[in-house]
Amino acid sequence: MKKRIVALLMCTAMVTAMMAGCGNSGSSTASTDSSSAADDGSDDGAATDGKDVTDCTFAIVPKSAGNPYNEAEAKGFQEAIEAAGAKCIVSYPETATADAQITVLQSLISQGVDSITVAANDENALQATLQQAMDAGIHVSCVDSKTNADSREVFVNQADTSLIGQTLMDAIYDITGGEGQWAILSATSQAANQNAWIEAMQNVMESDDKYANLELVDIVYGDDEPQPSTEQTQALLQNYPDLKLICAPTTVGINAAAKVLQDQGSDVKITGLGLPSEMEAYVGEDNVCPYMYLWNPIDTGELAAYTAMALVSGEITGAAGETFEAGDMENSPYTIVEASDGGTEVIVGDPFEFNSENIAEWADIF
Repeated sequence: MKKRIVALLMCTAMVTAMMAGCGNSGSSTASTDSSSAADDGSDDGAATDGKDVTDCTFAIVPKSAGNPYNEAEAKGFQEAIEAAGAKCIVSYPETATADAQITVLQSLISQGVDSITVAANDENALQATLQQAMDAGIHVSCVDSKTNADSREVFVNQADTSLIGQTLMDAIYDITGGEGQWAILSATSQAANQNAWIEAMQNVMESDDKYANLELVDIVYGDDEPQPSTEQTQALLQNYPDLKLICAPTTVGINAAAKVLQDQGSDVKITGLGLPSEMEAYVGEDNVCPYMYLWNPIDTGELAAYTAMALVSGEITGAAGETFEAGDMENSPYTIVEASDGGTEVIVGDPFEFNSENIAEWADIF
């Protein structure tokens, strides 16, 4: 995995002149010039009757503001959209809740944007609003955290869910020596991606006797906010004096927990999914976090942008088996595959390990 500057020239298929222009899009103080477009594809998955993305407006709705991961993801999205000459709107909800996202989505629908990409704070609560968007001719995709299959055309998944579960369980096994108490510090209880990863971890643990001596004592939620995550970590340490490890599959949670453990001089270790720039001081063999994982959120946002543009331009319809180009991204062209919930997804890549040998390099990137 490596940092890439977004290509100024899109792939040939993405810039080919299309038949029709995009619909009117409302202005926004949070918007920047960018583009996108598309109508329905043919029944066999070959997209037709697309639009010229340079006449279109693409919106991304992250989970929350003030979260460096979300901001990096939005940056990757915005840069790719603007490189294509299209208009981009980055609309953060006021809080990390479905209700706050619904307010943003309704505003975008009223503006008549051509595409909405959302990182859902609740898998089901956004369904009616996103269906309203699709009924209005707006292309809808998800990134990072999906909505249900009926309210999206395709999900841009940062990594295979089962692989994330296996990777984290292997880390837990390794760091604990394969035995002892451990706990999970998640984001919100409604976060679809967090819940899917936790379920995958539990499935791994239950399906292999290798993990029989590991005891998952609690799953707590820090609401993807530093202070609640700090308080939940402190409660875990108090409630479980024999705790050996906390796994936080959330960048906010792992950072907050690592600080608590370091400040208290605790023997409890932490692993999970974190941003190198926030975790550099905590990562190392003799530190509170021996190693952790993530993917490049800039890449995730970038692929979400290419996916949205491919939908709008008519290059894809979101059906399994379709492929599309994504500029200079490492795994381009990407293939859409079946998702476990009956919808479809495109996967950015595999989880990447950050450890004492590479954390400083990556801390300068994101």
